[in-house]
Amino acid sequence: MAELTALESKIGEVLGLAMAAQDATQKVGKLVEEEGNHGDLTQTLQRMAQEAKETEERTTELASEQEGKKTAIIEKARETKQEATEMMSTYLGDDADALDGFEFLTMAEAGEVGHWQVVGTMNQRAQLPGLQELVEWVTPIQQRHFQETLEGSVELAGDEDPNAPE
Repeated sequence: MAELTALESKIGEVLGLAMAAQDATQKVGKLVEEEGNHGDLTQTLQRMAQEAKETEERTTELASEQEGKKTAIIEKARETKQEATEMMSTYLGDDADALDGFEFLTMAEAGEVGHWQVVGTMNQRAQLPGLQELVEWVTPIQQRHFQETLEGSVELAGDEDPNAPE
């Protein structure tokens, strides 16, 4: 398998995070549905999943354009997705509720925002064709995802009884 540059490895990581985000929004969507009365949050999660899928597709296309590196980038993406999935399983155990789900997504989205910023900064020197356009497209989406998950967490927290036993 081809050896990746630091930037190509980071591309694999953001690709893996986009893959994991689709599973995470689906899992949290189920938690929200179980609690009911949060149609706006369900719609937000569905849109986030669609945007994560498009991010995956666009990033995979970019990886395909890297001479002899696509397989290695995809492998890095799969490793990252597996790590993110393990974190989600740990955080969202059997007793998880919608608030737990949105808190997890808030952390995950903050991580994605950070990863894309790193990719953009590294690409300022590398100037990989097409990467700057992808970074400029995805960054506002990831920032919005972070803001929406934070707002969802706060909304759900407002519904909680702070004095209820755990």
